[in-house]
Amino acid sequence: MATCVCLLYLFLFSTCWLTVSMSETLLLPLTHAFSKTHFTNPHHLLKTTSARSAARFRHRHKQVPLPLSSGSDYTLSFTLGSPPSPTISLYLDTGSDVVWLPCSPFECILCESKAPPLSPPLNLSASATAVPCKSSACSAAHSSLPSSDLCAMARCPLDAIETSDCNSFPCPPFYYAYGDGSLIARLYKDSLTLPNSLSIQNFTFGCAHTTLAEPVGVAGFGFGRLSLPVQLSSVSPQLGNRFSYCLVSHSFDSDKVRRQSPLILGRNEEKEKQFGNEIVEFVYTDMLHNPKHPYFYSVGLEGISVGKRKIPAPENLKKVDRRGSGGMVVDSGTTFTMLPSNLYDSVVNEFDHRVGRFNERASAVEETTGLGPCYYYDKVAKVPVISLHFVGNGSRVVLPRRNYFYEFLDDGDGIGKKRNVGCLMLMNGGDEEELSGGPGATLGNYQQQGFEVVYDLEKREIGFARRKCSSLWDSLKN
Repeated sequence: MATCVCLLYLFLFSTCWLTVSMSETLLLPLTHAFSKTHFTNPHHLLKTTSARSAARFRHRHKQVPLPLSSGSDYTLSFTLGSPPSPTISLYLDTGSDVVWLPCSPFECILCESKAPPLSPPLNLSASATAVPCKSSACSAAHSSLPSSDLCAMARCPLDAIETSDCNSFPCPPFYYAYGDGSLIARLYKDSLTLPNSLSIQNFTFGCAHTTLAEPVGVAGFGFGRLSLPVQLSSVSPQLGNRFSYCLVSHSFDSDKVRRQSPLILGRNEEKEKQFGNEIVEFVYTDMLHNPKHPYFYSVGLEGISVGKRKIPAPENLKKVDRRGSGGMVVDSGTTFTMLPSNLYDSVVNEFDHRVGRFNERASAVEETTGLGPCYYYDKVAKVPVISLHFVGNGSRVVLPRRNYFYEFLDDGDGIGKKRNVGCLMLMNGGDEEELSGGPGATLGNYQQQGFEVVYDLEKREIGFARRKCSSLWDSLKN
């Protein structure tokens, strides 16, 4: 059987070329996709988001090395094909390594509770060409994977795959599974044009006609051959080998997201420390190679400080072993940070020791949101500062309070009086045995808000710097 899903990782796409003159950097807008209309109340919002973060994180530890989730919170727009082409908006995801989108005709199974598509399904242009399923590396790649690998079962339509009724259908190009959904898609090549008129010819992407619980699509920015920055770097190293984003803080309030978040391709190292009158110091830490998940941006975590107390991280978070276990993934496609149980419990105990002495525990809120600890408070709650210590001398990142303590007005069951509630925005990812074969932790995009995060693919390092992201947008445009 031709097992073509591995083309996502091993297909050697033909040489691309650009149709615009090169500049040092390219500035692109990221739009926040959050909308209050998707949720009935803060409990529903937090429960949905925490469940999505947990599903994405825990799925990575199954034997199937498929990284997609049900969506990030930030979207990137571009066009595919010859003009005039409609604009496509996809979730930006540094935790996956392929660009895929819904194509017409399109069916999304179990999408009734999902947000509506950000753009209509794509009609392939006359210039699009199918990628042939003839790679000799395809069967070789799957020979080392267990027979339970879901992509090797992809002989039938998606609804039949999900019900294990795969007896009499031809093999589709690839099957992709993720936290709470999946899809079938084909690989195509066409020209991709970014908002600033940069055009990449022969760009390889997935075209999905059927998905389960995923109506939007993903722009993969991971470290794989088919990710957007890696395809861009094959023709313009100065643009593709170094990129950054700065996520405007939103606190789950769409009214606060008035400015777009800047995505910078070809981030200029010489100019990154100063914009206008602002002097910025980046904290860098090395990327760790993950042999099982090479597309992940993994870093080493030494510990977490709660106030003045530094809690050391377990050894598996400081490195990645040969089985792909350990490290912390920096991920724009997961909302909340996931920690292993032993570290999470220590952080929560210290946090509760400092906050729980003065505030009533909101246990009912914890049950309905999936987060905790949560507290009721009358005045502004006093919470300790939380800092992340990455591997490397002085690699300490101090989180602003809003990045880890979410405060909202709770009306409970709608009968009692409204009360102020605050919840710690970190999550328990499971014990060390459960996390074997995958990342030990994930740094989510909620904790990355208000930072410029630089990914240097050439030097293999990631940098963090506190920024006023909306002001950075203005500085870069001028």
